[in-house]
Amino acid sequence: MKNFLIIKKSLFIFIFSLWITIPSIAQTDIDSTKILKYKNISQQIVTSALNERLGYKMLRSLCRIGPRLSGSKNSLIAINWAYNKMQEMGFDSVWKQPVKVPHWERGDVEEAVLNDSAKVHFKKLSILSLGGSVGTTEEGITAKVIEVKTFDELEKRRDEARGKIVFFSRPLDQATVNTFTSYGNAVDQRVYGANEGAKYGAVGMLVRSITTQYDNVPHTGVMIYADSLPKIPAAALGYTDADFLSSALKEDPNLTVSLKLNCKTLPDVQSYNVIGEIKGSEFPDEIILMGGHIDSWDVGEGAHDDGAGCTQAMEVVDLFKRLNITPKRTIRVVLFINEENGGRGGKTYASFADSSNQIHIAAIESDRGAFTPRGFTINSDSTALLEKLESWLPYLQTANIDWIRNGGSGSDISKLKKAKLLFGYIPDCQRYFDFHHSAKDIFNVINPRELELGTSAMTILTYLLSEEGI
Repeated sequence: MKNFLIIKKSLFIFIFSLWITIPSIAQTDIDSTKILKYKNISQQIVTSALNERLGYKMLRSLCRIGPRLSGSKNSLIAINWAYNKMQEMGFDSVWKQPVKVPHWERGDVEEAVLNDSAKVHFKKLSILSLGGSVGTTEEGITAKVIEVKTFDELEKRRDEARGKIVFFSRPLDQATVNTFTSYGNAVDQRVYGANEGAKYGAVGMLVRSITTQYDNVPHTGVMIYADSLPKIPAAALGYTDADFLSSALKEDPNLTVSLKLNCKTLPDVQSYNVIGEIKGSEFPDEIILMGGHIDSWDVGEGAHDDGAGCTQAMEVVDLFKRLNITPKRTIRVVLFINEENGGRGGKTYASFADSSNQIHIAAIESDRGAFTPRGFTINSDSTALLEKLESWLPYLQTANIDWIRNGGSGSDISKLKKAKLLFGYIPDCQRYFDFHHSAKDIFNVINPRELELGTSAMTILTYLLSEEGI
């Protein structure tokens, strides 16, 4: 009897161990199947993007329109191009969202001349008006120049600034590895320099172009006037001409510069965000947003900034369609207008989204150029969430993504207050400011493999978000 009880007990333990082990084995099989599925789909996405290059072809077509500053005729042509292209690509729905935007025009006169002096014989300087600048009178401005590197320095020399052109000459710090950090540390001169000069009676403002490239191509960008201060004309200098002016001033502090601009601001005009989507099969009211901005500055073709981001977002949807991947959640593409000089497209969409019953579980913005993928930043420091996202790196590494970490997202999607998670797509940053806001930002500088790897990374992330949720 005792032996029988021992055998019975052993049999019970064996059966119980099987009972608890079989689900574990089954779960392992499920996990293995899912891992294999995700790996296969990730590879298919990369292979299709690199082979077919649809985004690269779309970007060529978009860049042929030319520069697309909001409020311009070209911006409306680009909006209609994107609307028609999404319909051709078979999006489930496509619509235009009305947005009132500012309308600033550069004009056809941009002249800065270093006048004859003891050390210099008339030299024309390479300049671009800053976006939003007022023009000069038809006769222009001729004045002495005060060179400063910071607002603090200008304040200390405030008595010298009256009646002069203030020249902000602080360069982007070349020793900082992250060029976006360097840009952020230098851009205050461009954005607020005219205000700081006007405080102390300056009649004009020049700023060294904020660029990583040692050339003489000027880089424009937005500047902001304070309503409480006089509006003085403002322009960016080519980098090497900024060096020349700085050297000339050291030899002859009394030299003068003549400045003529005929840029102007016109009344606001009607424009649009372009929105298209494919519906989710299981959770259609849960939105994964892909974003870029359709406007660009009015020089160059807006290839890196941000035509690339727009076509990457559009190709994400096309990759789902051409690989017959049915998303569980709705994938929505939003091409924002007016990111460069106002951000009204992002504000308008955010107002709509935050008042909607739909849930934006995630938004991904591409606005750092079409360079080699590096990672994604997220607007969360949740350890559990980060661990979940990092578990996806084996799939994302197929498209050269090495990391996911806490950080910012993007100028337009950052305005979404109710979105659960915001992503910024981060490609390599070393060359971006060679082209940024300049006549060099054209289609011919785009590398198709880098562009398509970025598209692949965004598509894989979108697929995983669609499958797994947050």
